[in-house]
Amino acid sequence: MKKIKNRINAGETLAGCWLNLGSAVTAEIVGSSGYDWVLIDLEHGAGEQSDLLHQLQALEHTPAAALVRVESYQKERIHRVLDLGASGVMVPRIKSSAEAKAAIAGIHYPPMGVRGVAKMVRATGFGKSFDAYKEGTLDNLLGVIQIETVEALEELDEIAALPGVDVLFIGPADLTMALGIDGDLAHPLFVEAVNKIITAAKNAGKAVGILIFDPNDFEKYNAMGIQLIACGADATFVANGARALASKLNSSKIKKE
Repeated sequence: MKKIKNRINAGETLAGCWLNLGSAVTAEIVGSSGYDWVLIDLEHGAGEQSDLLHQLQALEHTPAAALVRVESYQKERIHRVLDLGASGVMVPRIKSSAEAKAAIAGIHYPPMGVRGVAKMVRATGFGKSFDAYKEGTLDNLLGVIQIETVEALEELDEIAALPGVDVLFIGPADLTMALGIDGDLAHPLFVEAVNKIITAAKNAGKAVGILIFDPNDFEKYNAMGIQLIACGADATFVANGARALASKLNSSKIKKE
């Protein structure tokens, strides 16, 4: 564990990045580049469950903590990625405190949760450190609930108050779509929603996260009290780099008469 939860609780601001290519190589490159954490995206990314282990192994020796976004709040999806050694789970499309509670229950063993017990897994050193891992889950595993639906906005206080919910993570694309202001991050409705999320988290003693598309927005959101800020993705880096270089080469071609 890379103590990402301890760092958040200590008040640090942590810069993160999305991994959506399903590649262990790009995971290693990004993890070694200076980010505090990375998010392996199983909801929208190109990778499958079978690719996850290799990405987690590649990230092991980098400074970046590895979080995984699963596709749903079903406990089977959640404990599967944790058994492989993820430092935390992000759960998307939550619509109620009941769904958030189910998601968090999937992270923790009984009596707090309903996570199934498997001792011979990567997270426990294949049985070598199960007891220590089990006792440390509440302190070490990060529970991240995405706020990107109107329904979640209506139950913010209840969601934030749940034990085991560590971060309320703002999903700008889906949230603005849900609010009917697709992509307009300057719209009063989105600004109001962000402030409401920050207030609910602060009142409950929880952290807030957000995915930004412009690195120049980092300071603005950090000044608002948001600690977990992601910008960029491995697919974006590859696509932008390839397009920029191809454009430069094409513009330099000698045109024959």
